Amino acid sequence: MKNHDLVLGTAGHIDHGKSSLILALTGTDPDRLSEEKQRGITIELGFARLSLDDGTTLGVVDVPGHEKFVRQMISGSTGIDMALLCIAADDGVMPQTTEHLAVLELLRIPTLVVALTKTDLVDDEWVEFMIDEVKGRLAGGPYENAEIIAVSSRTGEGLDDLKAALGRAAKATKRQKASDSTRLPIDRVFTIKGAGTVITGTLWSGAVSIGDELEVLPSGRMSRVRSIQIHGESVNRAEAGHRVALNLNALSTEEVRPGDFLAAPHTVTATDRFDADFTYLGLSSSDKPLESGARVHVSHGTREVTGRILCIGDEQGFKPGERAYAQIRLDEELPVSWQDHFIVRSYSPVHVIGGGVVLRAHPKRSTTATPEKIALLDALRDGDGDRAAECAFNLEKAPVTCEGIVHAAGCSQAAARRALESLEKSRKAVRLKSDQAGSSVYFTTPRFVQKMRSTIENALLAFHNENPTSTGMSKEALRQKAAVRLSPDCFDALLADAQAAKHAVVNGGEVCHPQAGAGAQALEKQAAEALLAALREADGSPATLDEIFSSCKIEPSLGRRAIASLEKAGEAVRITKELAFSTEALAQFEQAVRTRLADGASASAAELRDAMGTTRKYAIPLLEYFDDKGITRRSGDERVLTGR
Repeated sequence: MKNHDLVLGTAGHIDHGKSSLILALTGTDPDRLSEEKQRGITIELGFARLSLDDGTTLGVVDVPGHEKFVRQMISGSTGIDMALLCIAADDGVMPQTTEHLAVLELLRIPTLVVALTKTDLVDDEWVEFMIDEVKGRLAGGPYENAEIIAVSSRTGEGLDDLKAALGRAAKATKRQKASDSTRLPIDRVFTIKGAGTVITGTLWSGAVSIGDELEVLPSGRMSRVRSIQIHGESVNRAEAGHRVALNLNALSTEEVRPGDFLAAPHTVTATDRFDADFTYLGLSSSDKPLESGARVHVSHGTREVTGRILCIGDEQGFKPGERAYAQIRLDEELPVSWQDHFIVRSYSPVHVIGGGVVLRAHPKRSTTATPEKIALLDALRDGDGDRAAECAFNLEKAPVTCEGIVHAAGCSQAAARRALESLEKSRKAVRLKSDQAGSSVYFTTPRFVQKMRSTIENALLAFHNENPTSTGMSKEALRQKAAVRLSPDCFDALLADAQAAKHAVVNGGEVCHPQAGAGAQALEKQAAEALLAALREADGSPATLDEIFSSCKIEPSLGRRAIASLEKAGEAVRITKELAFSTEALAQFEQAVRTRLADGASASAAELRDAMGTTRKYAIPLLEYFDDKGITRRSGDERVLTGR
């Protein structure tokens, strides 16, 4: 990963010189609002580009330091790779310094440089004292080895040293969000005359090119990228780590808002709950635990929503300083994914109290801590995608696809495939696929397969016992009886396995038991033979089907299945619901009609009746059948051949 792909974020207490330092370093004033100029504080995120002497280029996000704008600070910090913590030499560590530092630690920003600002307001001895104080504050934490550089934005003292320290930090920093899937949290939305809607944000992962289709989350709206800019320069493509401005088509500023996500279509699904590795820092000036179920503010990307945080397991709350598994249930959906970082703030008054890492983005609404569930959370916490996929499979109670494992564990497709293939090889998983075109491949345990074979067989035996003359039941009726909670596609795969194991026989859309269905099939065959004999004996003047069933002593439902099998075999044809002919008799009637209407002749129904040598009772249904089949066509009161 190239260093210029990194984003540097500022942090620190209000009026500790963040924006002035960025202006001195980059020549760009990040305070873009007139209100910010008037009040002398940063209210919204500001952006700049910093070019270092070694050729490294960093995108810079300047965040607000005022306590009222901590939410914007969190919003800006979620996309950064390294941080610049500003501490004024004349003030020292202040409340927002501590809160911003906590945010950086909770978001696990890997690299920090400290700028001790406003050194022109104090003497050298005080500068050394403040450096020791900052070192003491960072001791024992993830940033205890951070470089501390004394600078003055007004005089320029220390700026070169600070740039050098930032260059060293950049070389030691790798992007955290390195997946291939495009994801971008939106921090600004505005309209440019003649261009339309423009959004800005830090590209978390993947890449984006002109013409790409992107999905807006959580709304699901689609849009295409018209143009891309990086720090005011037009480009055709941007990669992870860049601060970008995207001109989007088919979207108004009402349809895409700050806080929304842009992602490659159908790669991220928003969720109203997620399991997490949560660290509770504690409530300010209190050592009270955070009760399970407490209402909180949850910040992810550039959006903050309210929700509740619950302990996974039997604990009733989180102790200050404790790291534990939690399920967070949201009042609004967020497009979270495995390994995303988030911040939790108390509901009221609002303070940063903790944060952590998303583990499962789509868990069940449960806080029960089963061994299988904890094993999955442990694997996700450790970043082991292959083990997480295996644990997710072990949690499944029904057959699951590779895509289902990806959804359940949040791991990559490759990790899910490797895990399932390994389980199959060790005979801990069975691969299932139906014969239906386009069906999915499912995996389940050998135990589940044996259970479903028995369930399907027992359902078929019960059906045959209750319906001794029936040759089988429909697949859907069998699914409703044996596995109603499974999808038709999944059930087809299990049914294919049951048939291969000789526990069922599938004939089209009908299923029967291999033994129990044999008697019914024999009865159906006998009925079909009797029906065909009766039709042939009638010699073109058959009785109705119900009359034939009665004379042959055939139960009507069995008789209708028998006539259907005769039609399938091409030995009989139903021309109406109650009238059927042997194929030989029907062919003779057709030939008689064709002969009468040869050479372009036409004839009335009565004339065609006489040509067929039958009565009106049969002539009219036969002629209508020939019309439907496209053999003849009515022309006024007469008929002609269609040429077929």
